[in-house]
Amino acid sequence: MPSTFDMPLEKLLLYQGTNPNPGDFDAYWEKAAAEMLSVDPQIEIIPDEEFQTSYAVCSHLWFTGIGGARIHAKLIHPKLVEEKRPAVLMFHGYTGDCGGWLDKLAYVAAGYAVAALDCRGQGGLSEDVGGVSGNTHYGHIIRGLEDGAEKLLYRSNFLDTVQLAHIVMGLDRVDEARIGTIGGSQGGALALVCAALEPRIQRVAALHPFLCDYQRVWEMDLAKDAYAELTDFFRRVDPQHKRQDEFFTRLGYIDVQHHVSKISADVFFGATLADTICPPSTQFAAYNKITAEKSIEIYPDFGHEPPPGFAEQTFQFMMEL
Repeated sequence: MPSTFDMPLEKLLLYQGTNPNPGDFDAYWEKAAAEMLSVDPQIEIIPDEEFQTSYAVCSHLWFTGIGGARIHAKLIHPKLVEEKRPAVLMFHGYTGDCGGWLDKLAYVAAGYAVAALDCRGQGGLSEDVGGVSGNTHYGHIIRGLEDGAEKLLYRSNFLDTVQLAHIVMGLDRVDEARIGTIGGSQGGALALVCAALEPRIQRVAALHPFLCDYQRVWEMDLAKDAYAELTDFFRRVDPQHKRQDEFFTRLGYIDVQHHVSKISADVFFGATLADTICPPSTQFAAYNKITAEKSIEIYPDFGHEPPPGFAEQTFQFMMEL
């Protein structure tokens, strides 16, 4: 197998990440989880008026997340299924949305419930209540950073995934012990973090996860495209890099690699070695720290794109819930 532009594969398989892990990481997330649990979710489930099928009920799920934001997900239930069934939680890529109904129906046809989250402030219907200093034109990674670690937007996004998991686990005819998470890029990051913060999740499928090893991205001079805001922070806020250590340490709270050791679910991972958006070493920084049962599919010639067959392998993996 050829070497990547990043590291040879043998080094990728051993790489343990660069971005610092804050010393109070566990306490930070315990406090965050307690805040989430104190919120009344005010759940609403509203059937879609335009799209239904003979075998699925397609609905809009709304709930209140931390900060009072109303969060949206698409929820699809199989019809005529009385016994408790597994469920799959789907998470989308950066700046996108939860997508249409059609790409979720294969799971419903197999008897699974599906819930697909819209991330705050991105392309879907979920609310971003804002209230932070600094840049809000783009840049969700650094959103809220200047106001303290508790104001990081991805803290809210990570907690939204867990709150969605709790809601789905509590639905009639959903088996709370048979829940999986799926996603690519930002969605892969959220699928992993959701399972780390909610240990009842049993299966995770993640493709080239975003939000991993920020300092490594910056050191590789790849703080562009989806990671452009890292460079933007230094240019606008810290042009002499006097706060560089503080900056990357604070981002450590929302670095996926520092979450994954908490996962107890089985993990199916896809790594793309020609990926200049989420460099291979950042993907492996997360994969190598997973201590649960795991397997990986490696695609040497693919960048930040869906490799052929990965969706089908993910489906088969989830069918074992």
